[in-house]
Amino acid sequence: MPLAEHLRELRNRLVKAVGAILLATVVAALFYKQLIAFLIDPLPGCAPGRPVGTTEAGHCGLIAINGLLSPFTLALKVSVTVGIVVASPVWLYQLWAFVVPGLYRKERKYTLALLGAGVPLFLSGAAMAYRLLPTTTRVLISFTPDAATNLLPMDDYLNLATRMIVIFGLSFELPFMLLLLNFGGVVTARQMIGWWRGMLLGIAVFAAAATPSTDPLSMLLLAAPIGLLYLVACAIAWCNDRRRGRLRSAGGTGGDLRDVEASSMDLTPTPMQPPSGITTLRP
Repeated sequence: MPLAEHLRELRNRLVKAVGAILLATVVAALFYKQLIAFLIDPLPGCAPGRPVGTTEAGHCGLIAINGLLSPFTLALKVSVTVGIVVASPVWLYQLWAFVVPGLYRKERKYTLALLGAGVPLFLSGAAMAYRLLPTTTRVLISFTPDAATNLLPMDDYLNLATRMIVIFGLSFELPFMLLLLNFGGVVTARQMIGWWRGMLLGIAVFAAAATPSTDPLSMLLLAAPIGLLYLVACAIAWCNDRRRGRLRSAGGTGGDLRDVEASSMDLTPTPMQPPSGITTLRP
């Protein structure tokens, strides 16, 4: 496929992915009040409209949204976040469908299983972010002095919640992306294993930046699953490379031929017949 066709295919996949997100966003916007209430629920001891003090949460109170356009902006942000989460099977499928034409037929079956695992991974990351919201807010509010009350704006908290949900969900897609690159022949398992120092350091830095709280527990709860998923991806890529190596040593091609791949040619030389005489034509 020429470059223009690849770009056209990428454009079509992006349009379908964005369309699915927009459709899910429109549906979520119809229930944005219930969604905001669901996101506010993990707040520890912060009752809307009045300051509340507890020994666990410190002193905090949830105040209303300021500004004329803030309610609309907040509803849009929450709806888009829910749209990304709900439409994750569609845009993950579009990503897989863009890569799969470059794979062998047998490899497509394996990557289809990866696609089936990619959606639960994204949802698991989003669910973990939601479960960490009480711990995150409790740690951040604990820095409030005893003589003060932390008036927490609702839009600030919802910005934090939506950002954590999306970032955690995307971070859990690391093994899915690495295995797509491995099955596509872009990276090998040896390369992935050789990156382990940089990958673990990058995962730790990412976990520190993605979790706004300063406690090591939240960082560890994000970094440990991502690191484990990276090791699992390396193990699957190593098995895939060994399978390809065995097929090549046996004279195979690593899988069935691609749809657009030419079959192997027999280049064994054959004896040629001696040339016949040339008849000269005279005028």
